Amino acid sequence: MAEDEKGHKFVVYQMMTRLFGNTNTTNVPWGTLKENGVGKFNDINDKALQGIKDLGATHVWYTGVIEHAVITDYTKFDIPLDDADVVKGRAGSPYAIKDYYDVNPDMAVEVPNRMKEFESLIQRTHDNGLKVLIDFVPNHVARDYHSDVKPEGVEDFGATDNTTVGFDPQNNFYYIAGEDFKVPSNYKPLGGKPFPTADGKFKESPAKVSGNGAVTAQPSEHDWFETVRLNYGVNHLENASKHFDPVPSTWKKTLEILTYWTNKGVDGFRCDMAEMVPVEFWGWMIPQIQKINPDIIFIAEIYNPNAYRDYIHEGKFDYLYDKVGMYDSLRAVMSHRDGSTAEHFTQVWKGMEDINNHMLRFLENHDEQRIASPDFAGTAKAGIPGMTVSATLGTGPVMIYFGQEVGEPGKGASGFSNDDGRTTIFDYWGVPEHQKWVNGHQYDGGQLSEEQKELRAFYTQLMKVTMEEKALQDGELIDLQPINLDNPSYDTKYVYSYIRLHDKEEAVLVVTNFSDEAKEAHIVIPDDIQKTMKKKDASTIQDLLGNTQLGIDLEEASTKGIKMEIPAYGAYIFKLY
Repeated sequence: MAEDEKGHKFVVYQMMTRLFGNTNTTNVPWGTLKENGVGKFNDINDKALQGIKDLGATHVWYTGVIEHAVITDYTKFDIPLDDADVVKGRAGSPYAIKDYYDVNPDMAVEVPNRMKEFESLIQRTHDNGLKVLIDFVPNHVARDYHSDVKPEGVEDFGATDNTTVGFDPQNNFYYIAGEDFKVPSNYKPLGGKPFPTADGKFKESPAKVSGNGAVTAQPSEHDWFETVRLNYGVNHLENASKHFDPVPSTWKKTLEILTYWTNKGVDGFRCDMAEMVPVEFWGWMIPQIQKINPDIIFIAEIYNPNAYRDYIHEGKFDYLYDKVGMYDSLRAVMSHRDGSTAEHFTQVWKGMEDINNHMLRFLENHDEQRIASPDFAGTAKAGIPGMTVSATLGTGPVMIYFGQEVGEPGKGASGFSNDDGRTTIFDYWGVPEHQKWVNGHQYDGGQLSEEQKELRAFYTQLMKVTMEEKALQDGELIDLQPINLDNPSYDTKYVYSYIRLHDKEEAVLVVTNFSDEAKEAHIVIPDDIQKTMKKKDASTIQDLLGNTQLGIDLEEASTKGIKMEIPAYGAYIFKLY
């Protein structure tokens, strides 16, 4: 993305693609595709895409598109049967890629035409004014990786590796020389249900290092044992020494993969566990892909704040996950954890002040627990103040996970996934509250309750305001929390407020209440801050999220404050001018 575009606000709608259009409500734990159903590429029709666009999204992240290991038999289509002993769940992990040049046959109406069906979805998404993001999983692949549809001239990972040594800079994998792989001792594929390949054995000689870096021929069931780690020229087996000259084979092969998908019209990549891959690779690869499409974007899943700036400046990433920071802080306050207060938000954004425009903010994704689950906040309403801060505090993008906008709680043990407040990514499953919006592929919310319709209307209005107001897109942040710390008429534990100001010409006041009780606040805006704003006399301001109007006098605001009542789990975005 061109430098002058960085920091522009956009909205990512993430869907677990195989779950999104599934209308089957059976939900048998460890159920087969036939029992529990699966969503198809073709289910994501124009109505669905317009519904996503109406919500305010600009980009759709199709999660789990690329072919990964599954426990469904497609051998009649010349797709090898996967070994159940190295697959998590029956539908498999979307991050155990088994063929980087193919798509998941589960989601095809006609399996032989699966790639054409996905290419049609790319075109359909573009025709509806949305951009396409897919996953790139650079750190690991499925234990039994093999591409049976790779383009001519492409060589599989590991095809020419020297397997007699643990590490070689030109190997694609790390090996445990002289030892054979053993299935984790306590792992029961399919929860103990029978399957032709579930025999407690998987042939791999010599054993490869597992995806999470476990250097053992018999990893634990808690390891990423279904995957193997890719070798980018870093000797993780000894001293982490780097060997980047000549360019490692893995660098070249992953560049071929990303070139392939970029040429299919993909607009960006969400890069899984990007920090497990050397930053030098990203800095080498991303500019080459940008030569093909200068507007393509790269988003890094990264959890090490000390590495943020390296992955932006040296690695050339456009955006990074803001999990260890704003997400964790918002979650703590939304969950009413002891000692967690909204005061901490100031410290978080200040710690990233120079890179705030590069931070992708969210409250849900496929790895995190649902807001409405008892494991998180216990109510979808808590997402109202949390999402308002996520969307409006910074100038970077914001993300919504499918079903979040209707309060999906992620209930039930689905098989490999326990009842832990997450929507499964491993099992064939239906997503009940989201299915009410899908409404038999009408995508009109026909089965939603009034409360759910109101929640979706809030998300829609919040995204609309976020995308329309210049002050929220690129305006200066004026944090009012530090100013009101000693204000007895302002509960700093639950209330958080700030102004976003664009060139003195546009300004909004954001006020949120993270409490389950209404709060009265007198928000002080001192004279020195008001001098940076356009001077106004007493007037009425309108809440852009609802119908609330408020009479204010800015001169009085510097001493007595702006008085308002904030509902439980409430949020206002007042247009000051």
